[in-house]
This record gives sequence, structure tokens and C-alpha cells, in this order.
Amino acid sequence: MSHNLELLDAVVLTEDVPERDLRRGHVGTIVEVLAHDTYEVEFSDDDGRPYAIAPLKSRQLLKLRTAPRPAR
Repeated sequence: MSHNLELLDAVVLTEDVPERDLRRGHVGTIVEVLAHDTYEVEFSDDDGRPYAIAPLKSRQLLKLRTAPRPAR
């Protein structure tokens, strides 16, 4: 499944990543594209302090949308 993820996209984690102490539903930002389907995602608290950075596959992420998609 292609999510069309890009640098600086806001994403939500779709599965737990226990080795990084990350849980489904955590929201992060893509800070680097590592490979075709792998992204470095930074997770920050409400004050903007990062608490985790992890390389994740697109299948583990869902892009958050803040505006409706244009009609086709």
C-alpha cells in the first residue's frame, strides 16, 4: 500500500514498536527519507521535546491530513 509519505508529513503509528517504547496512536513527523519505503520519524511531547526517533516502514504509518483532498 502506498501512502505517498513525504518529508515533514505528520503521521500516526499504526502498530506498537515495543523496542522503541512506542505505541499505536503516537503521532510523529517524518524528518528523513531513509529508503524507498523507510522513514526516520521523530516523536515529540506536547511541548515539542523529542522523546523518540525511529526508522519505520510505511506500513507502520498513516499520514495525517489537515485539509480535505480535492474532488476528482
